[in-house]
Amino acid sequence: MTDGKWQKSSRSGSHDDCIEVRTSKALIELRESDDGEKVLRATPTAVAALLLAIKSGELDHHA
Repeated sequence: MTDGKWQKSSRSGSHDDCIEVRTSKALIELRESDDGEKVLRATPTAVAALLLAIKSGELDHHA
């Protein structure tokens, strides 16, 4: 992943309702493609923990 360039999953196609990701210095940044003003910045360790929690269903009760 190149610093500064927003990327989204190829599965998103041309849709504008997906999550984009990029690296910035030592952090990973996430944003919604249709609302680029709000950016979540986190360490790679925190993002990995978030992804594991999502995949395991740990956060499903928030849906």
